[in-house]
Amino acid sequence: MTDGNALDLTGSLLLAMPGMVDPRFVHSVIYLTAHSAEGAMGLMVNKPAADLKLSEVLDQLVEGDSTAQSELGVHIGGPVETGRGFVLHSSEYTSQIETMKVAPGFSLTATLDILEDIAAGKGPDKALMMLGYAGWGPGQLEGELAQNGWLTCAADASLVFDLPDTQKWGAALDALGIDPLSLSASAGRA
Repeated sequence: MTDGNALDLTGSLLLAMPGMVDPRFVHSVIYLTAHSAEGAMGLMVNKPAADLKLSEVLDQLVEGDSTAQSELGVHIGGPVETGRGFVLHSSEYTSQIETMKVAPGFSLTATLDILEDIAAGKGPDKALMMLGYAGWGPGQLEGELAQNGWLTCAADASLVFDLPDTQKWGAALDALGIDPLSLSASAGRA
């Protein structure tokens, strides 16, 4: 909680409900990096960018040979600022320039030095490279939650970093004890 009765979902996962009308977010799993009265920002952790590997990004941005995790895929973080890169990663790594600690086990770095460190084999143990992000204005995410657009659940590092992208949505639902077939696409009132 941030202030009194304001909901703070920073460090949580958003799971798109089956009735999600925006095709960019169908079956998406979004890690919320920030959520406050000013709005929210998150990164889709299960939407790979077609045919784009981190090694290709490193070849364009970093001098020298890229090693280590360079064959990691690049993800579509969301539809906002799609030319901007973000690395969601495990918390043992800290950039020399700037790293934001989001929640236990999760940090976010958006500076070039993390890519240099990844290329040199000195990057974080676990990482996902994203292009773009998902953003919500003040009250927008709360409205979408009230309209049955999203489910929320605690973020688990193994789900975010270790599972294949195609399994993350189902695994997050399973962690909540929810069968995807039982989900309704419409909101109801009791």
